[in-house]
Amino acid sequence: MSDWFRLNPISATQVGSHIVDGDIEDLSVKGRAAAVEHARRTLAALEAIDATSLSRENQIDYAILRNQLQSDLWSVETLQNWAWDPQVYGQLAGSAIYTLMAREFAPLPERLKSATLRIEKLPRLFSQARENLDPARVPLIHAETAAKQHGGILGLVDQFITPNLDQLGEEDRERAENAIGNLKLAVAEQQKWLDETLVPNAKGDFRIGAALYDQKLAFALNSPLSRGEIKQRAEAELQRVRAEMYSIARTVLADQPKAPEMPEQPTPEQQQAGIAAALELAYADRPDRDKVVETATASTERATAFVREKGLVTLPESPVKIILMPEFQRGVAVAYCDSPGPLDKHLDTFYAVSPIPDDWSTEQVDSFLREYNTRSIEELSIHEAMPGHFLQIAHSNKHPSTLRAVLSSGSFVEGWAVYAEKMMVDAGYLDNDPLFKLINLKWYLRVITNALMDQAIHVDGMTREDAMTLMTVQGFQQEREAAGKWVRAQLTSTQLPTYFVGFQEHLDLEKAIRERDGDQFDMRKYNDTVLSFGSPPGRYVRQMMLKQPIE
Repeated sequence: MSDWFRLNPISATQVGSHIVDGDIEDLSVKGRAAAVEHARRTLAALEAIDATSLSRENQIDYAILRNQLQSDLWSVETLQNWAWDPQVYGQLAGSAIYTLMAREFAPLPERLKSATLRIEKLPRLFSQARENLDPARVPLIHAETAAKQHGGILGLVDQFITPNLDQLGEEDRERAENAIGNLKLAVAEQQKWLDETLVPNAKGDFRIGAALYDQKLAFALNSPLSRGEIKQRAEAELQRVRAEMYSIARTVLADQPKAPEMPEQPTPEQQQAGIAAALELAYADRPDRDKVVETATASTERATAFVREKGLVTLPESPVKIILMPEFQRGVAVAYCDSPGPLDKHLDTFYAVSPIPDDWSTEQVDSFLREYNTRSIEELSIHEAMPGHFLQIAHSNKHPSTLRAVLSSGSFVEGWAVYAEKMMVDAGYLDNDPLFKLINLKWYLRVITNALMDQAIHVDGMTREDAMTLMTVQGFQQEREAAGKWVRAQLTSTQLPTYFVGFQEHLDLEKAIRERDGDQFDMRKYNDTVLSFGSPPGRYVRQMMLKQPIE
């Protein structure tokens, strides 16, 4: 792995390898050629091995590494996002500093010195962006988002670096100050280029098309499920879940004087009106606009106590910390779990929550808080923290395979978080509150519509109007959430289906183990076993637990 770390220094820091903390990725022609040569050489050496001679655990690592190497080559040579996606450079620039400074994996002066070395190299990264990016291929939404986020790099310097320069000796402090001064000039130059050259001339199509989508999906999921099978499952689940939500709505609205007509066999219009009316009861309970992070903290503590009481799964030794999302990360997701790298031990895990922007109107805030009402924040905290991402990744980091830790499966990780939401509802969280169950199903509708929308946008040409209808009508999302998801779906591809595919694989596995174990099925034992394999694609967890051949 050491050669890979040297080619991907920022990613290396993120996963906890600190052999190249002063370097950043080289995306020049020479740097890309070096990455391709390394991937080809490693892949050739790997394929010279007889996989059947390996242990079952090593067969899994073999398959994961082979998939990753093929994906790396395809990304550089075929997808070529270095030529059309400016976010590649913006995310690297922000992560270069954030990965060094957010956690205390080494003494502060040592991390500051590494940060100085990276800050000195960031102008080179910006220069490579200007050289590599072809405005004719850059989608406008990508250019506009990159331009909006670009200034966040200086915010990270102001937050993490400048206040701590007194921790350095005179010579090191002077070098850091010079580096920061040069960075400010480089950031200004890059901002001018983004605003005056890239954005006005960005003419690319954000839709990647069927051929690229299917290849990228196969690499991203490493699942037997095809695009067509995902669509078929998701469409069936959309109908089933809406029917279940209607049943709950009939119960919670039974004594409401202004409830709409809700017959047992509703028309589509009656079903829509009934579910919407029931959801209004949940929307009425919401936090103040400046209490979102506080509410997330309380809900995480409550969920932790419930998991411990019910014995659903073994708890991590250390708690999660709730923080404000760094500015350079905002604009794509409302929250995320930021766990320490698997090679960094005994460091904090962050549950990052994006604050409501100060410039939002009253109407925008109202829309946001209807979507992220009090029960929805409970759901969010389950997904991101307990027993979702935070707990799962804590278990994953105990697995001895470095390779498996570094190359974790997005579908397994996201699927577990959705599975955790259902597990909490099934266990009676919040005293079996029917409105919480309704919100849980609404969030699952989001997972379903994510999977449908991602392929519909990038392959079938779905319009913004049709996407918004799918999200706001079929999925009952608020306008602000749906508008943000439309932006996210344009900026990314094949990531949104990971939630649905991973969840389906978790459900299929639990069903198979319940059928095998019968009355001997034990939820805690089952969950601990599922999580004991690290974070490989779900297909391999299934093959291990059911003692099937590793394919």
